[in-house]
Amino acid sequence: MNWLVARMKWIMLVSGALTCTMVYAAIAPQTSLRSTFGETLEGPLAEIIVPNWGALIALIGAMLIYGAFVPPVRPLVLTVAGLSKLAFIDLVLAHGTQYLGHQAGLAIAIDLVMVVLFIGYLVGVRRGRTAA
Repeated sequence: MNWLVARMKWIMLVSGALTCTMVYAAIAPQTSLRSTFGETLEGPLAEIIVPNWGALIALIGAMLIYGAFVPPVRPLVLTVAGLSKLAFIDLVLAHGTQYLGHQAGLAIAIDLVMVVLFIGYLVGVRRGRTAA
């Protein structure tokens, strides 16, 4: 656990940068949906929801980058980011396993690794406080 706690800044920077790539959905919603899920959504509502979704995910990435440099906020940032990633994983696995062959499958795998690292850090920090 000490290894993870000592390297969390870099883990958060990489995780944040990868998460920020979803700003692509805010810029090119239909192209982003096609590459992530292999499908698109049509209509004016899709042109609101998908860019908003991309912007919110990019904000989670920005929070991770911020938290990398401001250790006191890390527990909150990692909790929010982890819950967001778990929600995405759960939704795709519960409702859209047909999307696993697209970039959504890769995103789930990467997000799952991030969540495990985030939990490991939170547990390690908590144990360190308890021991002190």
